[in-house]
Amino acid sequence: MRNHTVEVDLSRGENVLKFAPVFNVAFSFIDRHLWDGRADKVAIRTNRGVEVTYAELAENVNRCGNALLDMGIGHGERVIMIVKDCAEFFYCFWGAIKAGLIPVPVNTLLRHKDYAYILADSGCAAVIYSPEFADEVEMALDQLETRPTHCLRVEGEDISLQALIAAADPELEPTPTTAEDDCFWLYSSGSTGSPKGAVHRHRDMVVSSQFYGVQVLGVRETDVCFSAAKLFFAYGLGNGMTFPLWVGATSVLYDDRPTPESTFEIIEQFKPSLYFGVPTLYAAQLKALESESRDLSAVRLCVSAGEALPANIFSRWREKTGLAILDGIGSTELLHIFISNRVDDINPGSSGLMVPGYEARIVNEVGEPVPAGESGKLWIKGDSTARCYWNKPEKTTETMVDGWLDTGDTYLQDKQGYYHYCGRNDDMLKVGGIWCSPFEIEATLIKHPKLLEVAVVGRTDAAGLIKPEAHIVLHNPQDAGDPLSAELLALCKQNLAPYKYPRWFQFVSELPKTATGKIQRFKLRS
Repeated sequence: MRNHTVEVDLSRGENVLKFAPVFNVAFSFIDRHLWDGRADKVAIRTNRGVEVTYAELAENVNRCGNALLDMGIGHGERVIMIVKDCAEFFYCFWGAIKAGLIPVPVNTLLRHKDYAYILADSGCAAVIYSPEFADEVEMALDQLETRPTHCLRVEGEDISLQALIAAADPELEPTPTTAEDDCFWLYSSGSTGSPKGAVHRHRDMVVSSQFYGVQVLGVRETDVCFSAAKLFFAYGLGNGMTFPLWVGATSVLYDDRPTPESTFEIIEQFKPSLYFGVPTLYAAQLKALESESRDLSAVRLCVSAGEALPANIFSRWREKTGLAILDGIGSTELLHIFISNRVDDINPGSSGLMVPGYEARIVNEVGEPVPAGESGKLWIKGDSTARCYWNKPEKTTETMVDGWLDTGDTYLQDKQGYYHYCGRNDDMLKVGGIWCSPFEIEATLIKHPKLLEVAVVGRTDAAGLIKPEAHIVLHNPQDAGDPLSAELLALCKQNLAPYKYPRWFQFVSELPKTATGKIQRFKLRS
């Protein structure tokens, strides 16, 4: 077996990946395409008019890896990337991996306080950032007692990443690593507090790209992938980079913040066959489609993750566009989606069925399996699971147990085998002594046509008991008031068990969210 290769064995109905003893994952995602005859095929297109072929991608990955080594960054040292969605993101990420360094893509919408935390926590040797984020990054650097040795802008200066790439050697042999060696990190989104650095191995991107990308989504070489979710996000990293690179497809990159208008424009211009969004964006796009018609004819499949997709949004999207949305659940720790609906098996309102290569347990508070139809903590096992949390041994021990990952989510599995999201473990409410899912209440409320978004949390009443409280964003803020609250109360009482209806309705202009679209319910509770 040639070094750095991987074989997929499905011969006995099993999902087995066989990695070469010497395996650097950059070969499988970058160099392999030159061997397979894709040198002249376009790998990347951007909204700035940039096109990069697979041959140009491979050369620039080599140049960037050499540039990082020439800077004196040592084997296994971290390279923080605060980089917009652009070709240089690919060059830096894969160049670092091929050179034996550890790239760490970071949320580009954070503020200097968050960057200072991540820079200090990671102990990075270098930080590379797009000039758009310079103010926040440089304020973060000023807060550090010890700055990274190398601080470099992607472009716009005499000494920039672009300039160093242009001057570097175009030949680079992959560093001899193994599938089990540390490869890259991703920081969690912070939906429940401070972000944590999940340490991923060389095998992990292969696992998610093959088992979910190929075997569930059916991603193929002829596809064009557009992800509204950004590359720094585990979901976007797969959608916009690893899935297309795994099969030799084309990725479309948009370097600004996605809006309904901009995403529709990208779809119409670049005609992606696969479109990846999040529930919040799908809801906003549906609102935009009420007053305009857009051409989505090139899209064969839409995908959603980040938050559970309400059945109402699924049905409205299919009715309006003729397209199905495959909802699924993934996490930073597991790299991508591990439970998903299928093209030929969609259960609206559920997360679907297990992705090949993954196992699930739903357990009670002492780790014992619960009966079908009963909610509990969702534990997942799969070969894309992060090795640990950086610098957090206690959290690692608590969350990663004997190969199982405690996802922090509460789920139930129905009698047909579909998995249903009930909320984060910390979000579950005990009302009248009975556990209650905030997501079930939210899914009922969002059926009302005047509601755009809703989040339900627990609130203490005058007697000191926990009751549901709904925080609501309306299509038209002028609709807020007691008459609408009465309508929503009646809707809940008609469709939910008596103890589950919200006791309070708060009309707000927006919900607090992470940059990846996850609602920060802990902020609503504070």
